Amino acid sequence: MLGLQRDVNVWIHFSSSLALIALDHDGAGPEPMRVKICGVRCFADLQVVLSAGVDGVGFILGARHRTEDEVSPQRAAELVAALPPFVSSVMVTHLQEAAPIVALALRVRPTTLQLHDALPAGEIQDLRTALPGTKLIQAIHVVNENAIAEAAALEPLVDALLLDSRTADRIGGTGQTHDWSISRRIVEACGKPVILAGGLRPANLASALAAVRPAGVDVNSGVENAAGEKDPDRVRAFLRLCRAHQLSALG
Repeated sequence: MLGLQRDVNVWIHFSSSLALIALDHDGAGPEPMRVKICGVRCFADLQVVLSAGVDGVGFILGARHRTEDEVSPQRAAELVAALPPFVSSVMVTHLQEAAPIVALALRVRPTTLQLHDALPAGEIQDLRTALPGTKLIQAIHVVNENAIAEAAALEPLVDALLLDSRTADRIGGTGQTHDWSISRRIVEACGKPVILAGGLRPANLASALAAVRPAGVDVNSGVENAAGEKDPDRVRAFLRLCRAHQLSALG
């Protein structure tokens, strides 16, 4: 397995998160910054992200657009089963119908579903009915200002929104940023947590957090090496910047 040291690191991270929440005892301060690392494909990658203290781990299944990070249901289930307590498992899918999503989720058993393509409202409700204990995140692709209305329409149906970039053949993992001023407007208008994704990396993370002020961030290719593996130094740098931003926000 991943070893005792990993479990110690995760527990230290969780305890730190509790400390941040305790400092905000009157509810007036900011919530702790949540960090998800997506596109985890193997146990080596999983060990890297857990050792850095990540809050959530994303596994891509049911891909309909270009990605190098899709895993089989069996591999995803094995990775999810290896997660320690207090770390969320996020099944990211491009599928647009509830039935095949439910079938995958029942095999993988994630705590959260990330719907990375558009689903009709009825299909989202079917997911709620079939998977009542599973949180739902809906991706919004910030191509132009139409994303603001799209976010407002979908917000009541899900537990959180994720703002990402897209290209002609990719709806995630693009390595490209989008217009953060639009993302900021969505954050300000939305009553649910908003997660920022799209081209994030250690070099631009501080600027992104200052510009958008999201509840959380999601990164994939921005912490990978040339071989597509999660790079320990980049992952740690990304997490350090997130925690430093949180401490700065607490004053």
